[in-house]
Amino acid sequence: MATDSSPFSSATSTPQVIDSPLMRSAGREMLSLALMDARNHTLHLFSQYQLALQDQDLQVPFAETINPPLWELGHAGWFQEWWIGRNMQRSLGEMADNSHTRLASIEPEADTWWHPAHAPHRQRWSQVLPAVDPIRAYLLDTLECSLDLLEKTADDDQALYVYRLSLFHEDMQGERLVQTAQTIGMPLEQALRDAFVPARLSSREALLMPASSWKLGSKAAPGFSFDNEKPQHMVQVPEFEIDAQPVSWAQYVEFVDDGGYDRAELWQPDGWRWLQGLAAGEGRRGPRYVDQIGVASGAVMQTRFGQPMRMHGGQPAMHMSWWEADAWCRWAGRRLPAEAEWELAAHTAGGRGFRWGDVWEWTASSFRPYDSSAAGSAGFMPGPNSDYSQPFFGTHKVLRGASFATRARMKHAKFRRFCLPERDELFCGFRSCAL
Repeated sequence: MATDSSPFSSATSTPQVIDSPLMRSAGREMLSLALMDARNHTLHLFSQYQLALQDQDLQVPFAETINPPLWELGHAGWFQEWWIGRNMQRSLGEMADNSHTRLASIEPEADTWWHPAHAPHRQRWSQVLPAVDPIRAYLLDTLECSLDLLEKTADDDQALYVYRLSLFHEDMQGERLVQTAQTIGMPLEQALRDAFVPARLSSREALLMPASSWKLGSKAAPGFSFDNEKPQHMVQVPEFEIDAQPVSWAQYVEFVDDGGYDRAELWQPDGWRWLQGLAAGEGRRGPRYVDQIGVASGAVMQTRFGQPMRMHGGQPAMHMSWWEADAWCRWAGRRLPAEAEWELAAHTAGGRGFRWGDVWEWTASSFRPYDSSAAGSAGFMPGPNSDYSQPFFGTHKVLRGASFATRARMKHAKFRRFCLPERDELFCGFRSCAL
């Protein structure tokens, strides 16, 4: 039986630094520091938009996969105030009734502007929002309120739940700001460009994983976990082989050279229709943002934050859809890993060379609630933020891991990211399995 020995597997330890995945179990003092750090990171990333888009009044073209930058900034403050400052049941944590009446916001129009239910995605592009300085002031005021309340909060899981939720939500928003910069081709300062680059990896042999029993998902307590990670339950994982690291550009170029984008037999029917739909517009001869992918040279040129860059053959291939990842695996005679396989390897095979955290990784698994019969419990229970997971069950695919743009405290091997299979603006790649 596999043992859950990874430092990412437990929320019972006390973090010593704010950039540790053990922040899921952080107490008041560490949470206070982390909340300030997350807000500073948000404001620093937004300053990049101010520099790059000052002549455009911070306006960007409409896209289904991003939000207007000003809306994204204000939403960070709104979310924290909604769950902490305005939440009269904040001390109840996951036991709170999400339908209870909230206190008034310090900004009278906050719900109109930034509550997702009141400002649907397309509407956000036509809203008249405040200027940058008032929104920044709102973010500072909401943070100050949160920190004052945190200082008086009991040091237990339920009382701290909304503070941890708000922290991780803002960390996810930070990555979305980086994603948006990539999507619109916005330049970043040199220090950030240097930080947001996937590592060059040396080729390693695939790993053979023995048949195991594995506790999939997170325990309900102690510490924080997202609702879709529960209930934790035992699964039987047959023997399998898994790549030690994500598929590289050198490996992906071989698929392109062998006509991978022209061979319908390598694609699932829905994936082939998606590909042909793109052919009618921008066309598709490689992952998104790729300007050149050489048949003879093997060179890959991919636009990174508005600047064409030559990718190293050892870097993880990135910005492909689930359909492309699945087609590559079919071409290679392999398959995408189930998320149970990925999680098992991430927790138990690190000492054998299993590396993750450079790019988000598509899995074969559809995003569904965990099996309640296997868990021997009531099964999935939505958290207070009930729209986080439940609306996306059955339509999305699961990604595991993290990317170079993910805050370190978010890099937890139990975390389940989920997206539609055509999404490719993420910093995403994949690895393959056999057996």
